[in-house]
Amino acid sequence: MAPGRGRKRKLEDDEEGEAATAAAAASSSSDPAESLEQSLTFSDTLVALQIMRAQFPRIDKVSIKPFILRSQLYSSVMDRTQVDRELESLRRAKTLRIFKLSTGQDDHAVMFLDDYINQCSLLSLGGKVKDQHVSLLINGGVLIRQLIDPDMYWFAIPSIGSVLKGLSQGRKELLGLLSRKKYKEMMMATLEKKRLRLSPLDMRFHLRDLIGSGHLKTISTPTGLVVRVSKD
Repeated sequence: MAPGRGRKRKLEDDEEGEAATAAAAASSSSDPAESLEQSLTFSDTLVALQIMRAQFPRIDKVSIKPFILRSQLYSSVMDRTQVDRELESLRRAKTLRIFKLSTGQDDHAVMFLDDYINQCSLLSLGGKVKDQHVSLLINGGVLIRQLIDPDMYWFAIPSIGSVLKGLSQGRKELLGLLSRKKYKEMMMATLEKKRLRLSPLDMRFHLRDLIGSGHLKTISTPTGLVVRVSKD
């Protein structure tokens, strides 16, 4: 075997080994019942994505595949540059898609490409796209027209409208709940058990989001993690 071919084979084996390790870690850590305090931080973006996908809350009356907010990854993988770099690499490898959300300037949702194609079954048909296909995709919530140029479109996540409304309302409700406390803080273990009235998403989803976006911060204490409203 030529030396160059041997090095190439070793590189492929290393990459396969890393992928298997990531999958095994996600499989062993994706128990939806696991507390947020136990599964708050990860060293690898793909593992974090796989675990958050497995822990995505079930939402009544809305058929939507799991998505992960970029802010949630920022709360879980300490190096934000690493998150951005690995997300771009996974996007280029067609492992996932990234969507700009209407809930905030820096809000982005990440969805595994297989999940997105399953939700948008028309995309898997291939072939030349005609005007009637575009209309069908717009009506189905897969495409949205850009306001500045009606001939340009963004890909969107179907059925996400009511979930985004709940995301915005849940953020306000959670921040309001903590702001009413004397020191604007609560133990994470206690807070995670509470239910939000205005959001179909669970408390764990919102905590990861607000910690990653900097609205909340965590403080280690002898009795566990404390969640506090950031003063900035």
